[in-house]
Amino acid sequence: MKGERGGFRMLRREQLFQELVHDSYKLKRKLHEPTRCPECGATFHKGRWTWDMAPPGAHEQLCPACHRIQDKFPAGYVTLQGEFLQPHRDEIIHLVKNCELKEKAEHPLERIMAIDSRGAAVEVTTTGTHLAREIAERLHHAYKGELEFSYNKEDNLLRATWSR
Repeated sequence: MKGERGGFRMLRREQLFQELVHDSYKLKRKLHEPTRCPECGATFHKGRWTWDMAPPGAHEQLCPACHRIQDKFPAGYVTLQGEFLQPHRDEIIHLVKNCELKEKAEHPLERIMAIDSRGAAVEVTTTGTHLAREIAERLHHAYKGELEFSYNKEDNLLRATWSR
């Protein structure tokens, strides 16, 4: 099919896409409430994960984000590249980390897993597709450049590439 490669659909920045959830890390059964993640301390209550304090005696189970981190299995990849990157690397990484802080404060399952140098490029991996898309959008808004998305709905995987 035109515009698809290996299960990935090429998207232009202007195209909106609905993230279909086929996430193998999404729980198959309802958790006991409240449940606390022993790794990060997030609490599952009223059907969602929050940073609220868990009461004493709460059940414990690894949250989906910590599970992904433990398995080293990201849902989002953001590749940063281009001549602009190296002279502005520190400020760009600062923007990426601030983006995570804002998103993670409201959505505990949206986290950066790693920021790795890949030659002249930088790869940011995330626990969720939403954070990967938000990082890419903020970079484009702040620094312009080229932005491309590839989304594989079967694997709930987003790859974004920003270059300038």
